[in-house]
Amino acid sequence: MFVEDKTATEIMAQSTPIPMPKIIFFDIDDTLSRNGIIAEHNQATLKQLAETDIKLVISTGRSKAILPDDILALLESNVLDAIICMNGQYSFDNAGRISHYPLSVEQTDKIAKLCLKGDFIHKFDSATHIAWSGENERLREFNAITPNSIVAPDYYKSNTVYQCSVFFNSQEDKMQDIDFAQYDLKLVHWHHIGADILPIEASKARGIKDVCKYYGVDASECMAFGDGMNDLEMFDLVGFAVAMGDAQPALIERANFVTGTIEEYGIQTVLDQLKTAY
Repeated sequence: MFVEDKTATEIMAQSTPIPMPKIIFFDIDDTLSRNGIIAEHNQATLKQLAETDIKLVISTGRSKAILPDDILALLESNVLDAIICMNGQYSFDNAGRISHYPLSVEQTDKIAKLCLKGDFIHKFDSATHIAWSGENERLREFNAITPNSIVAPDYYKSNTVYQCSVFFNSQEDKMQDIDFAQYDLKLVHWHHIGADILPIEASKARGIKDVCKYYGVDASECMAFGDGMNDLEMFDLVGFAVAMGDAQPALIERANFVTGTIEEYGIQTVLDQLKTAY
């Protein structure tokens, strides 16, 4: 359980050893990676864990189309066992797709109308592309170096898509006035300038349930590391939820353990508490 007003080191030092999990789920950004690049010590730890019976699975809000090359390389080399992406909307391993939950025509139409009404640049994510409604200078630079990122406002009308990401015009205008629940949708903030629009039942937790069923493991036997608001449902589901030291306060409140940041070797601090050395 989370202990208030104590440092991560104190919390971990006073915690009893953690039972060996059967699956460990890792968020990417600000958990394994900083600025899109996995920390060398985290990569080394994953490779060590891959020599054990523990399955290693990514659980991210990122689109499948723009997963980092270093993460994909770990999957291809069988260090990682599977990837849950787009906030649980799509999961896969080297053998193929494990589960997916496409947005309906009604959902995509409603999302597009809400974004256009607010004049928000947004994108829809498929399994192969991220398709933008428009472009600005920053996006032109991004698209120039990202082959799977395209400007195609009507892409969602003829392609299977799984989530929408919207980028706000200001700190004040963040679509707070919209009751997304009336459309069976929800808005999940992942940054002060952006959020994902998803079906109300979508979450990393749903993807984790699918992956656990695939491997014949109960979620209570699993561990998860995360830092953001889209990790809340994941934390509520797994047996051992670990918040990074710079995680969102609301996530810290839901964590079983709070550890250090990437730079403070937070993941390693927790894994050192496992009953059986890996």
